[in-house]
Amino acid sequence: MRAVYRRLIMVFFCLIASALCLSAHGLDHVTLRNGFTVDCAHHSAVGDRTRLFISRDDSSYQELASEQIAAIEMLPDPPVISLPTSVLKPAGEPTAAELRKLLESAGSTHDIDVELLASVIKAESAFNTHAVSRTGAQGLMQLMPGTAQKLGVEDAFRADENIAGGTAYLDSLLKLYKDNLALALAAYNAGPGAVARYHGIPPFRETRAYVVRVMTEFARRKRAIASSAAMATP
Repeated sequence: MRAVYRRLIMVFFCLIASALCLSAHGLDHVTLRNGFTVDCAHHSAVGDRTRLFISRDDSSYQELASEQIAAIEMLPDPPVISLPTSVLKPAGEPTAAELRKLLESAGSTHDIDVELLASVIKAESAFNTHAVSRTGAQGLMQLMPGTAQKLGVEDAFRADENIAGGTAYLDSLLKLYKDNLALALAAYNAGPGAVARYHGIPPFRETRAYVVRVMTEFARRKRAIASSAAMATP
């Protein structure tokens, strides 16, 4: 299995140290007096200090002196991905079990964890097979028409083609960045050109939130599986 999974925890905490915090429904954008910025799920004042919460369940946070904060603003929710009114859900829409099999097949072909693929799809389309973004990205893994064409995807709204193409693209990015999951996800969201231009994760709010959103969902899924396995062990 790829080294990406062994590096997951290390990279995740590096991202936190770089002021990336998760939120699935909007972020607090905190500007510090030293010029750095932090995106977090929410914040609260505790005396003369402020806690910046990484998750909405308040289980993890960073704390700093309130005087270090110059401003706090609420970031908008991620762009809404909509189902075109002209598209009706076809009778052949894959079930959850069928979708899982497609992910397992694509993951096996490219040696990518099924839970990582599921985490990307959740962030990209919320498992909406006919999702279309405001920029024109299509399907479960939100492939741009040009990218889909290069990947041999004839119909981006077909779950099997979309997953096969999106997984192949993610695989190429993981190989390009030597299994650095954070950079691969940043490139998946903003493009390899942006990663090259900024020599790392681009300073785009959407991209930084996306990277942590996917990595955190991936970690959550792996913990859930480990917990279920432990409970099933006599």
